[in-house]
Amino acid sequence: MKVRWIIGNICIMITVVFNVYLSLVMTHRIQTVVQKGAAMRVFRYELLACVIFFLCALDLRSGIFTLKGTLPLKMLGWLLRIAAVTVTAVLLYFIGRVTAGSFIRSKPAADNALVLGLALENGRPADDLLKRLDTAEKYLKENPEAVLILTGGNPDDTGRTEAMVMREVLTAHGIAEEKLRMEDRAKTTWENFRNAAKMVDTAKPVAVITSNYHMDRAVLTAQRAGFTAILRYPAPSSFAGFGANVMWEVIAELSGLLRKL
Repeated sequence: MKVRWIIGNICIMITVVFNVYLSLVMTHRIQTVVQKGAAMRVFRYELLACVIFFLCALDLRSGIFTLKGTLPLKMLGWLLRIAAVTVTAVLLYFIGRVTAGSFIRSKPAADNALVLGLALENGRPADDLLKRLDTAEKYLKENPEAVLILTGGNPDDTGRTEAMVMREVLTAHGIAEEKLRMEDRAKTTWENFRNAAKMVDTAKPVAVITSNYHMDRAVLTAQRAGFTAILRYPAPSSFAGFGANVMWEVIAELSGLLRKL
C-alpha cells in the first residue's frame, strides 16, 4: 500500500509539472503563430489528456474511483477506472510511437525532397522551421541533383506564406532558385502531401524533410496521399518544445484515426 502511495505521488508530480510546462509552451505558441485557432483546439485536448493522467495517478495513490459508496457506485467507479486507464494506455502508446519515430532516418537519395512548412511566428520563421531548412541545405549538399519542394500556406498579415518564407531563407543562403519549387496553398499536413502529389511521381522515391517529432505523422499522411517510396530525413528540433510537440502530434494522429472510424 505504501509503495502504491509513493508511485501515485510521483505520477501526480510528473503530471502537474508536465501540465505547467505544456501550458507555458502552448500559451506562447497561441500568442505568436498564425494558426491560433488550431493551436487553441489542440491545447484544449492536451489539457484534457493531462486531466486523465492526473485522475489515473490520483486513483493509483488512493483509489478514488472505488473508495466508498454502494455496490452500484463501486461498479461505476470500476468502469471509470477502466476507461481512464485505457485512454492513458492509448496516449502513452502513441507518445512512445511518435518519440521512437523521431529517431528513424533513411539514407535518402531521391530526386525530390519535400520540405514541410511550419506556422510562422509573428511573421518570422520559427526556430524549428529554420532547422528544417538547415536540414534541407544539408540534403542538397548530399544530393546535388535533387530539387526541394517547399510546401506550406497559411499566410500571415502581409500575405507571405510558409513556402515563400522558406524560399527567401534558402535563396539568401545561396541556394539557386531552380533548385526550389513551391506549393504554397496547403494549410495542413494532409494538404501538403495531397498538393505535392500533383507535382511529382508518387511511385518514385521522395525524401520527406520535417521536424523529428513530426516525422511519424508525416509518413502516415504521405502514404495516405499515395506516396509509395518515402525516405525519412528528420530535422532536429528545439529540446524545450519537444514534449509539447510530441503531444501535439499524438492529438493530431488520434483525431485523424477517429475521423476514419
